[in-house]
Amino acid sequence: MAERMLVSIQTLQRLEAGDPTVGLAVLASALHVLGMTERLAGLIAPDSDRAGISEDLSRLPKTTHAASDDELDF
Repeated sequence: MAERMLVSIQTLQRLEAGDPTVGLAVLASALHVLGMTERLAGLIAPDSDRAGISEDLSRLPKTTHAASDDELDF
């Protein structure tokens, strides 16, 4: 499998062990070799990224104010 992925056996072993330093391209290559490229869409879909959504929500302002008439004049 490593040969078909064009990576070393050690890299494949690190991927299998869940090493977080293995690049996304290696994971994509493994999925391609296994015929599972549709799984990539699920991995990168923003609406399924709970950590990213949580981070975005934490950056929203805690309070808001009603727009004044001056702000609505354009």
